[in-house]
Amino acid sequence: MKTDSLASKAFTELRKKILSKQLPDNTRFKEDEWAKKLGVSRMAVREALTRLLGEDLVVLGEKGGFYIRPLNPSEVHEIRQLREVMELGALRLAFKKMTEEKISTLEKICDDYTGMIGKGYYNGALEADMKFHETLIEYSGNNKLLHVYRSSHIPLFHQKLGYSNKDADDYDQTDLEHRQIVNALKEHNLGLAEQKLSQHFARGEAVLLETDE
Repeated sequence: MKTDSLASKAFTELRKKILSKQLPDNTRFKEDEWAKKLGVSRMAVREALTRLLGEDLVVLGEKGGFYIRPLNPSEVHEIRQLREVMELGALRLAFKKMTEEKISTLEKICDDYTGMIGKGYYNGALEADMKFHETLIEYSGNNKLLHVYRSSHIPLFHQKLGYSNKDADDYDQTDLEHRQIVNALKEHNLGLAEQKLSQHFARGEAVLLETDE
């Protein structure tokens, strides 16, 4: 595989891990370790990290190295607003085109999330969380909206990397909220779906800000 293809592979994987909050803020990327994990060259990892730097997802440390850039409270609030604007708009478009097959797919994603938590696969659960929201955007049928969403580097709000009793409540609540959104769509109740999605974002913002304290 060519170096540029390997760099693209590394970029995609590292970006996904950053946006799905699988790694804590300020984590340093050790290029040799990630090269082994991803099965690519160290040069490919360096190229991927340089691209992530240009997209403001990582920063350079004072003594060198790439680190995950933490979000300040103002940025968290703005991201919450951006997600609401984009996903509520997508939800309204998707509502007009919703089918039983699409509902079934959303339910399957919810089941995947539940299953990951039950097995202790928390990184997998975070990826299922991302997939749920991206699928709502995809169902809008607007390819430009989907492109903007994917290129906007919108992270998850929940940053639960361990699993304490408190974390269990958050995972369970996320699962419940996803299913409430799907059930509202299933009942052809757009207003309720919008309400549940907005509440989901509001709680997510509060959880992330609490985590950062």
